[in-house]
Amino acid sequence: MTLEMISSICTAPATEALSQILEIICEVIVAADDVLIEKRGFAELAHYLQRLESVIKELNKKGISHSESLNNAIEIFNREIKVAKQLTLECRKKNKVYLLMNCRSITKRLENITRELSHALSFIPLASLDLSSGIIEEIGKLCDNLRTAEFKAAIAEEEILEKIEAGIQERSVDRSYANNLLVLIAQTLGISTERSALKKEFEEFKNEIESAHVRKNMAEAIQMDQIIALLGRADAASSPKEKEVRYFTKRNSLGSQPLEPLQSFYCPITREVMTDPVEISSGQTFERSAIEKWFADGNKLCPLTMTPLDTSILRPNKTLRQSIEEWRDRNTMIRIASIKPKLLSENEEEVFNCLEQLQDLCEQSDLHQEWVVLENYLPTLIKLLSERNRDIRIHALLILCILAKDSDDAKVKIVEVDNSIESIVHSLGRRIEERKLAVALLLELSRSDLVRDRIGKVQGCILLLVTMLSSDDNHAARDAQELLENLSFSDQNIIQMAKANYFKYLLQRLSSGPEDAKYIMATTLAELELTDPNKSSLLEDGVLGSLLPLVSNGDLPMKTVAIKALKNLATLPKNGLRMIQEGAMPPLLDLLFHHSPAIPSLREQTAATIMHLAISTMSQETEQPQQPQVSLLESDDDIFKLFSLINLTGPDIQKSILRTFFALCQSLSATNVKAKLRQFQSVPVLVQLCELDNPEVRPNAVKLLCCLTDDSDEATILEHVDQRYVETFVKIIKSSTDEDEIGSAMGIISNLPEDPQITQWFLDAGAHPTIFNFVCDTKQKGPCKDQLIENAVGAVRRFTVSTNQELQKKAAEAGIIPFLVQWLELGTTMTKKHSAITLAQFSQSSPRLSRPLPKRGGFLCFSAPPESACPVHRGICSVESSFCLLEADAVGPLVRVLAETDPGASEASFDALLTLIDGERLQSGSKVLADANAIPLIIRLLGSSSPTLQEKALNALERIFRLLEFKQKYGASAQMPLVDLTQRGSSSTKSLAARILAHLNVLHEQSSYF
Repeated sequence: MTLEMISSICTAPATEALSQILEIICEVIVAADDVLIEKRGFAELAHYLQRLESVIKELNKKGISHSESLNNAIEIFNREIKVAKQLTLECRKKNKVYLLMNCRSITKRLENITRELSHALSFIPLASLDLSSGIIEEIGKLCDNLRTAEFKAAIAEEEILEKIEAGIQERSVDRSYANNLLVLIAQTLGISTERSALKKEFEEFKNEIESAHVRKNMAEAIQMDQIIALLGRADAASSPKEKEVRYFTKRNSLGSQPLEPLQSFYCPITREVMTDPVEISSGQTFERSAIEKWFADGNKLCPLTMTPLDTSILRPNKTLRQSIEEWRDRNTMIRIASIKPKLLSENEEEVFNCLEQLQDLCEQSDLHQEWVVLENYLPTLIKLLSERNRDIRIHALLILCILAKDSDDAKVKIVEVDNSIESIVHSLGRRIEERKLAVALLLELSRSDLVRDRIGKVQGCILLLVTMLSSDDNHAARDAQELLENLSFSDQNIIQMAKANYFKYLLQRLSSGPEDAKYIMATTLAELELTDPNKSSLLEDGVLGSLLPLVSNGDLPMKTVAIKALKNLATLPKNGLRMIQEGAMPPLLDLLFHHSPAIPSLREQTAATIMHLAISTMSQETEQPQQPQVSLLESDDDIFKLFSLINLTGPDIQKSILRTFFALCQSLSATNVKAKLRQFQSVPVLVQLCELDNPEVRPNAVKLLCCLTDDSDEATILEHVDQRYVETFVKIIKSSTDEDEIGSAMGIISNLPEDPQITQWFLDAGAHPTIFNFVCDTKQKGPCKDQLIENAVGAVRRFTVSTNQELQKKAAEAGIIPFLVQWLELGTTMTKKHSAITLAQFSQSSPRLSRPLPKRGGFLCFSAPPESACPVHRGICSVESSFCLLEADAVGPLVRVLAETDPGASEASFDALLTLIDGERLQSGSKVLADANAIPLIIRLLGSSSPTLQEKALNALERIFRLLEFKQKYGASAQMPLVDLTQRGSSSTKSLAARILAHLNVLHEQSSYF
């Protein structure tokens, strides 16, 4: 409002004047909501104005007329509300930094306004007005409130102003101080701390200062110039180009030779150039610390004039200090420029000395650091990182660390040097001192958004950093950790960390990142070649809690990669068991059973994951011996539906399902799973798959069928066996190149009942030569080979039954008996058992096939030497004609198997040896057993845990001890085991043991044991 308007208001009727004041008050109240600073103070002012508004409205209702005191009140109201309006508008429009710098004056102006408004209220002639007591009381309270109202700048604002004042007073504040101060200002004002935003705000602040110059507000302008000089040292206050122009304009004006200090620069006491010159009461100037010590020592006179002094007076000599600083700056500029060419010297000592000087200068002031950067030292320092001299490299790194600290400009310039990051990363692979500096430098560089992206892209950088995490130097390890955290802004960097076996940030992104990041992290986990320790640690660190929700709730691509990741992790049995325990199976089965077959890749990955989980159950006894049994398929319905998918899916899924059930048939739940599969008529399905030529499906179907036929009752097997069935597996053992598949097919053949019709089908299919060939192959070794031989020897049994001597002869002529003897020595426990059973079958035919000795006639002196008789069979024996165990040298190997701990192999070898003492061969056979040290082993079998072996041993000893020779030789050693059996054996073994003890004259034949 203009002065004329104010006059017109005063001469107008009082109600009209008050109405106009109300309009202005309303404008101020509305505008107070939008101020940029001192919001609390303006809110308080608006509150007072609202109360004043109510009072003025009440006065208006009374239709009061002009009086001298009322006119005074109206005049003050108009003036102060106009001031309030002007102040509010300024605080809405002016630069935020400018307003912050003036916050104290703003609060002072607010306080003055309220004081004047209180003064105006005191002029209202309350006594002459017909006002209610409530209004009069409100006017009194408002007058008091306005008079005593206090407005103060916020604590954060006061803190900033104090820092600015300290910075202006202490002229040597560095760039980091200005950087931190500018950031603090931005945070207080709600401005972005991005460099571009800070620079924009600073430029607007300078424009406001120029307006202050134009307004000729010189006191404010001088103060603001000092603030600009302080904040201008911050990186964001000016561009690198502006700094460069200012620097070289000054440096080029200096010449090339340093200047000697003026005499006035020296302290008369220390004789050194002063740093903080102060003037004492005599007018002389000294170094502050020197004159303070002079006074502290009790001196009261001036050191130069010897006049008495007022020791309380120490005035900073700002003019002299500025001159000294300008002199120092000039010489330092010249010195910095002169060092640079010397760093290119081939003299390592000279280079090292120059680096020490440069480091010293950089440590003195961040202004010196800025000059070093502007003098383009950075390419030279980077080049020195490739020097052979380790001390030179270390000093170059030290200087680079100093230059990069708190300076975004220096960081950017370092990165702009060719191969700079590569050279620094190369130092990560050197000795610990150099490595520490290199990681510290990279950490400092990573604090700049413009630089950070370049670091992770250098080959080998992240791998070296991950390696440093386990460094013995804790500081280096912490720096490496912090640097990796800074680099984790990039998904590609996180992937590189994972490839280096560091998964912290991958797990974070997988757990709480955006959907696209989760997809990338899951894909990484799916594709990485993880070590077993990595798989274990990932599960321990909670990866399952992130992946399972993606399987259940993610879209199709997300489900697919999440399942691939689970599959990768499940290849470690311990992980597979943990996944089953934590509920991985229900969502996997749901996907497999209910997802569209039109999306085969998802179902294939799901089936493969279930397969790995099934494989993990095979190791539960070793991985989780104390844990409850883990069940992969909880219900019969799950077993049925999963197996039913074999007929509804392609080869890849079929293979996974077959391998799943094969694994379950080796697990703790094998008995139940096998029973359910037999119940679900799985054998015909598997036989059909075995008839296929698919190299992925058929071997797995053969393995599972082999597993189901093992320990199955004969009736169940015979229900599905026909000639085509037999021909299928004969074809496999003849044509397959997969030893594992051949071994399983041979196992099926071995598991089939020794039915004459089935044997004939095998003979018709020409199976026996192929089986014999496998038995006779002793060259190759390995798990698959062991299983193949084990099952082949088992299959041979059907061709060597004692009731078919023609078949036996074919087998013997094929040379199989010597190889069976070899397998007694070389084979697995089951191979030894099968070999012993087959040899027993051969041996049962030996008595009938042993050829009688020919009668000798004519003159003995002209007859051929007599053939020696077999000690057991008393005729002429051979391996191929009579299958004699003695001729095959099988007795010794059989005795050794008898001594083994496995009851099945031991019993089979015992049965073979017992064929030597059948019937009339008792005497001769017992002699052979005694010579082979078999009888002590038979006695030892009396203590076997197998009742069958005990009974067979008792029956054998009962016959052997009928012979006096053996009774006398071995009877004593058998007494205690026999007595023990009479105490704790079964009824049949007690009776047998007692009978033998009677032979040994230990028990009377009328004993109650009989």
